[in-house]
Amino acid sequence: MDRAQKAESIESLKSVFADAGAVVVTHNLGLTVAEMEDLRGRLRTAGGAFKVVKNRLALKALEAAEGSDHHALFKGPVGIAYAPDAVTAAKVTAEYAKGNDKFVVLGGFMGDKVLDAKGVETLSKLPSLDQIRASFLGLLNTPATRIAGITQAPAAQLARVFNAYATKDAA
Repeated sequence: MDRAQKAESIESLKSVFADAGAVVVTHNLGLTVAEMEDLRGRLRTAGGAFKVVKNRLALKALEAAEGSDHHALFKGPVGIAYAPDAVTAAKVTAEYAKGNDKFVVLGGFMGDKVLDAKGVETLSKLPSLDQIRASFLGLLNTPATRIAGITQAPAAQLARVFNAYATKDAA
C-alpha cells in the first residue's frame, strides 16, 4: 500500500468514525469467508457495515495519542462494525459473538468515549432507535384513544338507559 492509498484509507476511516453512532472493535481470527459474509449480511440488513482495518491506519484516523485507551483495542487482526444508530452494531456483533466462538468483541467507542466488551454488551441490550420511535408514537396515540373512548362513553351510557326503560315498559 503506497502513501496515497494510506492517506485515502485514513480519510475514509475518519468519515466512518465521524458518521457512526458507535464503532465496535472485534477480533475475527479464524473466521471463514462464509462466516464473514454472514456477519456482513446481518449488519447490512440492520443498516450497518463491517470492515477489516489496519491497526495503525485506524489509530491515525482516530488521532489517538500513544498509550490511550484506543491503543488497547487495536491489537491483532481487527475488524470494526459500525452503523449510524449507536445500538445497531453492538446488537448484531454481540448476537453473532454468542453463536461463534472465533469472533470476539474487544470493545468499542462512541465519539471519544471508549467502551470495554461489557460496555458494548450493555449497549447491545438497549432498545434501538426504531424501537424508541415506535414506543414514543404509541405513547402519543394513547391519549387520543382515551379521549375518543371518554367522549363516546356518555352516549353509550345514555343508550343503555333508554334501552333499559324500553325493555322495562315492554315487560
